[in-house]
Amino acid sequence: MTTTQNLDDSAKAILASNDKGKYTVPTHGLYPYQWNWDSAFAAYGFAQYDVGRAWLELETLFSGQWDDGMVPHILFHTIDAGYFPGPDVWGGVGPIPSSGISQPPIAATMARFVYEKNPAIGADRLAPLFEKFVAWHQWFIDWRLDNGAVCITHPWEAGRDNAPDWDGAMEVLDPVGVGEYTRRDTSHVDDDMRPTKHDYDRYLWLVQQGSRLKWDQSALLEQNPFRVADPTMTFTLLRASRDLLALGKLLGKDVKSVEKHIAILEAGVQTLWNEKLGSFDSRDVRSGRWANSISNASFLCWYGGIDKPEMLERLEQIMSKVQYGVPSFNPQDAKFDSKRYWRGPVWAIMNMLIAVGMEEMGVAQGQQIRESTQRLITENGFAEYFDPIDGSPAGGDSFTWTAAVWLGWVSPSIRN
Repeated sequence: MTTTQNLDDSAKAILASNDKGKYTVPTHGLYPYQWNWDSAFAAYGFAQYDVGRAWLELETLFSGQWDDGMVPHILFHTIDAGYFPGPDVWGGVGPIPSSGISQPPIAATMARFVYEKNPAIGADRLAPLFEKFVAWHQWFIDWRLDNGAVCITHPWEAGRDNAPDWDGAMEVLDPVGVGEYTRRDTSHVDDDMRPTKHDYDRYLWLVQQGSRLKWDQSALLEQNPFRVADPTMTFTLLRASRDLLALGKLLGKDVKSVEKHIAILEAGVQTLWNEKLGSFDSRDVRSGRWANSISNASFLCWYGGIDKPEMLERLEQIMSKVQYGVPSFNPQDAKFDSKRYWRGPVWAIMNMLIAVGMEEMGVAQGQQIRESTQRLITENGFAEYFDPIDGSPAGGDSFTWTAAVWLGWVSPSIRN
C-alpha cells in the first residue's frame, strides 16, 4: 500500500538521485544537465527540508548568467555525449558552456518561496542574487517584447517545446542546410511521446542560426523568422516581477525598474487576448496571426495576477473532458494528442502554477486542480508528464520537478 510517507520518501530520494552536488538534473539519461526552470522547481522542492541546498541550486543556475543578463535554458557543467544538441552545437557565449536561449523566468518566484521557508537564512542568500534577477528580467524587457508581451525566439524557450502554438510559425521555416544528426531523446522515450523529425529539423535550424550569429540579440531580432508572443513567458515574467518587487522591498533595494516592468507587462498581457477564441493565446509577431490555441499556458493568467472571468468558463469546459488537472492542449481540438510532448499531456508543474494563482485570487477551482494532481502522482508516480485522461505516465521517469511539486504543494503531509 502506498502511503503519504512512502511518497514523501520517494520524492526526496528522486531529488537526491538527481542531485549533482550544486545542481540537479531533471532526470538521468534523457536530461543530463542543469535546466533553467527545472532547477527553479528543484530549489522549491529542496526548500521543504534543506533550505541551504535550495539556495545553492539557484546560485548555481545564476553562475551561468551571461554578461547581457540572460540566464540560459541549459548549463552544460559536465559534458555528456549522450545528449544532443550539446554545447558544440549551441555555441553559447556565457561563463559556462550553455545553450543560447532562456526559459520561463520562474526563479524569482521560487526564490520568494524559498525565502519564506527561512527568512533568517534567506536574507543573506537572497541579497547577492537580487541584482541578477533584475538583470535577467531587464534582458527580457530589452530583447523579447512585442507591445509589452514577451516573445520566444525558439519553441524550446517557452518550455512548452512542441506545443501546437508554434505550428504556424514553424511551418514557414525552411530548414535548409540543417544536415544529418542523431537524436538522443528517442533512445530514452517512445517516439510517439516526442516531437517529430519535421519539427526537430526546424528546432536545429534555429539553433544553428543563433550560433552562427553568436547569439547577438540585435542580429537575431532582425533576422530570426521565429518570434512568437507567448502567454507562458509573459505571465511568468509578470508574476516573477511581482515577487521580485516584494523581495526587493524586504531587502531595502531600489525597485523602480521592477515597478516599470510590471506596468509594461500588465499592458502586454492584454495584447495576448484573442477575442474570437475567448482565451489568452500565442501570437506570431512576424505574421500577425493567432495560434488559436487554448493551452495550459492560457490559464497562467491567475498566476500572473490577472483575473479574467471568461478563462474560468474555458477552464471548466476543458477540465470536464479529462481526469487530471489542466491538459497542455485543448482536448476538443483536432490536434490534441494525450501522450505527445506538450500537445495534450498534463504536467504537475503547470497544474501547480495555475492552481497557486487561482488559490491566491480566491478562485475555488484551484483546490480542485491541487487534489487531482495529488491523485495523479499517488496513482502514477513521478513521471515527467502524464496522459490527462487515464493518468498513465509518459516521458522521463523519476523526475525532479514532479517530486518537487509533490513535496511542496500536494503531499497530504504539508496540508495538515
